[in-house]
Amino acid sequence: MKNNSKIFLLDDEELIVSMLSRSLKKQGYNVMAETRPVEVLEKIRTWAPDIVMLDVNMPETNGLDILQEIKDKGIDTEVIMLTADDTAETAVKAMKIGATDYLTKPLNIEEVKIVIEKILEKGRLRHEVDYLRKVYLETFKKDIVGESKVIKELQEKAAKLAMAGVSTVLITGESGTGKERMARFVHSLIYRDSTLRCAPFITINCTALPETLLESELFGYEKGAFTDARTDKKGLFELANGGSILLDEIGDMKIGLQSKLLRVLEERTIRRIGGKQEMPIEVTIIATTNRNLQEAVDRGDFRLDLFYRLNTFSLHILPLRERKEDILTLASHFLSYFTAEYKKSNPKGFAPEAEKVLLSYTWPGNVRELRNVVERLVVLENTEFISDKQLPLEATRTVCYTNNRCILPDEGVSLDEIEKDLIMQALQRTGNNKTLTAKLLKISYDSLRYQIKKFGLE
Repeated sequence: MKNNSKIFLLDDEELIVSMLSRSLKKQGYNVMAETRPVEVLEKIRTWAPDIVMLDVNMPETNGLDILQEIKDKGIDTEVIMLTADDTAETAVKAMKIGATDYLTKPLNIEEVKIVIEKILEKGRLRHEVDYLRKVYLETFKKDIVGESKVIKELQEKAAKLAMAGVSTVLITGESGTGKERMARFVHSLIYRDSTLRCAPFITINCTALPETLLESELFGYEKGAFTDARTDKKGLFELANGGSILLDEIGDMKIGLQSKLLRVLEERTIRRIGGKQEMPIEVTIIATTNRNLQEAVDRGDFRLDLFYRLNTFSLHILPLRERKEDILTLASHFLSYFTAEYKKSNPKGFAPEAEKVLLSYTWPGNVRELRNVVERLVVLENTEFISDKQLPLEATRTVCYTNNRCILPDEGVSLDEIEKDLIMQALQRTGNNKTLTAKLLKISYDSLRYQIKKFGLE
């Protein structure tokens, strides 16, 4: 805010110092004014002003020398030079050393106010951008969490793809396995180090929008392309230029749009709706899906040529039930994260009996479900260690399967609850595709519809 901004003023003319100080203080600025350069650097360093206003020509020293020392010592402040010399040579020298701006005498107070406000506004924007960059990098810097062999191999494969600079990556896996997380990981490997600061990562869910809207979001449009196109609009491919675009759940993209996407993949150019020019793009396309694209191709729901193009470089994330070595690692990771997030000292871990339940549960919602369970425990529980009794019911009523044989727990089970739970798991795994769900459960489509209605799962 302006009232918190500090301005340090050094000029040997007392009249100028008095006039500027009075005017700036009326504007709400904090002002420290000096007419002699005695220990001026120490005063600037200690007071930490947002802006330093320096006279160029003073009897005891030259303002340009002080500017040079400010820059040499790395003092974080903006500097405005004040000079009676309006020649270009003085201005150029000051700007080369690192001055933000310069003003010529006699000073126009209104001009001074405008220059100061512009510099402060620019500084606020710079600090905001630096903060957002820090948050952005924080999002991408963590590796994929997991100790299992398959996760380690997946990380190695992702690193190889990134190092090779592939332009398209397909990530498959059930809902909740962490496909978007893997996409961000791949992006961070491709645009590593300082280049990540300016490499955009744009996400769009292909199921969230109807086909016509999805097309305009992806490719943008020209003014007048349709009734509501009152101005030109950049599409997400343009916005992602120089970075990555994530096409989430690409298996749900309509056939008509698939052909246009294939052209983008092959030619690396796009054309806005209503536009006539082809625009080249430099973008990494990462697609994710929880569907079996080969089956979608067989049904005619997905283009074969697009499938082959996407599947050239692919990463498949196994469900959590098939990499149980990662369950406790992930649970501990989420526990640490959420206790810090909610500023709690407890819980610190899981009791042995709780760990057994976590390991025996099938986790139909995969990593996302585990994350939600741990967050709920952190918010609601305050014991040092989580016991099995504190875990949600869906985790504790696990029925274990060994060699296709169901083992009956000592306390018994509800067959209806098991049946309902298995149907819910199958629906979640197939993305609510009833045809695939019926095949997975090895029942007829009509039987599945009956069961869904019976358990109120519509």
